[in-house]
Amino acid sequence: MSAERRMREKLMIALNPTRLDVINESHLHAGHAGSPGTGESHFKVLIVSQAFASKSRVERHRMVNTALADELAGAVHALAISTFAPGEPLN
Repeated sequence: MSAERRMREKLMIALNPTRLDVINESHLHAGHAGSPGTGESHFKVLIVSQAFASKSRVERHRMVNTALADELAGAVHALAISTFAPGEPLN
């Protein structure tokens, strides 16, 4: 299973989002230091979840990092995270 699919599944289970975008940006970093050349090392996620209501940005990011701990300890080199509660403007 691809890293993108594993991350999507784990985030769906952990955070029950109403919107989840998992975007593989590895191709933008090919040849850069820290890029293993696997094509699955750099990702961006946008998540809208009720679980983020009343949580600070740091708490939200910790929730995502916890859900993706195995991936972040392994193949995923970089993860850009955007988190929102329902009704918050997506910026």
